Amino acid sequence: MTPTPAALNQAGGEAVIMPPPPRRRFGLEPLLLLALFLAMLAFPHVFTNPATQNIAILILMAAQTGVAWNILGGYAGQVSLGHVAFYGIGAYTSTLLFAQFGVNPWLGMLSGGVVAALISLLIGWPCFRLKGHYFTMATIAVAEIVQIIFTNWDFAGAAVGLTIPMDKQGWDTFVFASKLPYYYIALGLLLLTLLANLAIERSFLGYYFRAIKDEPDAARSLGVPLGKYKQIAFVVSSFLTALGGSLYAQKELYIDPPSVLGTGLSIKMALVSILGGIGSLSGPVIGAVVLTTIDEVTRALFGGSGRGTDLVIYAALIIVIAVYYPTGVVGWFRSFRARRAGRAAAQQEAAAHAASSDAREAASRTAFPPVSKASVPSAVAQPALRSDAEVGADNTALGTAPPGGAP
Repeated sequence: MTPTPAALNQAGGEAVIMPPPPRRRFGLEPLLLLALFLAMLAFPHVFTNPATQNIAILILMAAQTGVAWNILGGYAGQVSLGHVAFYGIGAYTSTLLFAQFGVNPWLGMLSGGVVAALISLLIGWPCFRLKGHYFTMATIAVAEIVQIIFTNWDFAGAAVGLTIPMDKQGWDTFVFASKLPYYYIALGLLLLTLLANLAIERSFLGYYFRAIKDEPDAARSLGVPLGKYKQIAFVVSSFLTALGGSLYAQKELYIDPPSVLGTGLSIKMALVSILGGIGSLSGPVIGAVVLTTIDEVTRALFGGSGRGTDLVIYAALIIVIAVYYPTGVVGWFRSFRARRAGRAAAQQEAAAHAASSDAREAASRTAFPPVSKASVPSAVAQPALRSDAEVGADNTALGTAPPGGAP
């Protein structure tokens, strides 16, 4: 290893080789996600009911879009409520290319992601000049404009929508009769999005994104170009969101503006991350499980009469999260673990203090053993009382008068 000039020991003139930085260790979250992924691989073979498999596919798709949104809204801190525009662009691009021009749907999916990324570049340049809720309102306006365009665009089916032909089925046409292929495609797309998140989180981009989110002024003063890295987060997030939109179109075989460009879908993308834990790897996955379960349960219990019940529950969840758990389920779990670790450390410290006190007391007893009664010397004997005759004899010998006597 060649030492740098800064690593030279000027006093001794010898090169001091600095040790390499320690490798980053993977935390608990990636291991839990790996275990969950292995369980998900076996899920459709254990639960063979098509309805159950369909619910699992919806959970995976919601988790994928939530993880994609988390790159921009969670790590970079730019809350977008217009991400449904890129979701719809991905769905319409792949569907139009396949239905109108016969382009392979897999290429159409990639094309949808590229188109969404390019549009995000055009949108991000003016929108990132805004901050806070102004940026959020601008993204909502962009999503509404995109929905209006597709609603009135006859080539894209306008308000009627588009249908994907089903005359050919198989992997080449991305059309399947069973739910199993869609399940594994959704699982693979979720894994791809999670890996992208993990790579960003552990790279310099993750540090820059967090700096932009937490301390933008300090990041700017250190030379971090805020607009550039916000745009990078926007492009990556839009690309992955568009892939999710293409998958939705191929699974449902029909799309229209309300189904892929509705504002409620944008809110759900954000809420999935916020509920699970914004800025975390596993948070959107947990949030997707909770919210999709709420959707399906309310649909099964209330049917058409309970339309909108899920939105009421969403609103209640937003209030509860904002007031009591602003860091989401993952944040609550981390704080719970921290409290437990703190209590355990306090107990260990108290036990160590008690053991140290006992050791000091034992050492003091060894150095200064207690004095027993047997080892204490007897008290100095008091002189015996003498009679008056003995005292008188002593006085006579000394030539002194006896006490009380005549001279």
